[in-house]
Amino acid sequence: MDKNDYELELEIDNLPNRLTFFRMLMIPVVVMALYLSENPTMWILPYQKFLGHIACWVFVVASFTDFLDGYIARKRNIVTVFGSFLDPIADKFLVVSSLIMLMGLERVHPVVVIILVLREMYMTSLRLLALTEGVDVPVSNLGKWKTGAQMASIPMLMIYEKFLGLDLPLYGTILIYISAFLSLWSALRYSLSMIKKLKDKRAEKKKQKREKKQRVGL
Repeated sequence: MDKNDYELELEIDNLPNRLTFFRMLMIPVVVMALYLSENPTMWILPYQKFLGHIACWVFVVASFTDFLDGYIARKRNIVTVFGSFLDPIADKFLVVSSLIMLMGLERVHPVVVIILVLREMYMTSLRLLALTEGVDVPVSNLGKWKTGAQMASIPMLMIYEKFLGLDLPLYGTILIYISAFLSLWSALRYSLSMIKKLKDKRAEKKKQKREKKQRVGL
């Protein structure tokens, strides 16, 4: 790696990272809008019914920046250490903060929140282990469906009323339960796949050691 490539990897001020920073700045906006929707002050009372919508659309815009910064980074070949670290953290902060607020507003069952939050912590640990061991375990379609159901359910539960003829509390609740089920199932499949790859890799290492000893013996 030459000096220019090294400096590029350490760069912080670029468009993908700016979008990631923007996503993190939107977290307190979502949290405050949800809090005030149930605990309005005197001056906010006339706008109380709009706060759920504000939280919803801010969450949607912030979530879209996750796709956008990844697309720009790939398109322009901008891969930095800071961005690789901050981007997944920003996503988790946004989702976990929203889930905790929705649980506090009694729109999501605490057990569902525990499942989704602990699953994220568990998967992060597993991916770190896979990286340490040099094992590549691709994300399954189940994980993608889980993410899709989760990201669709959270905005619905933020509005939490009938909107455009749609029963958002009902649909949001159904989707968040689907997301919890898929999160458990996908985590189990990922774990089994990773265990198999780790066993295969270690078996290959043992085989190589035996072959090396045999060659030395000859």
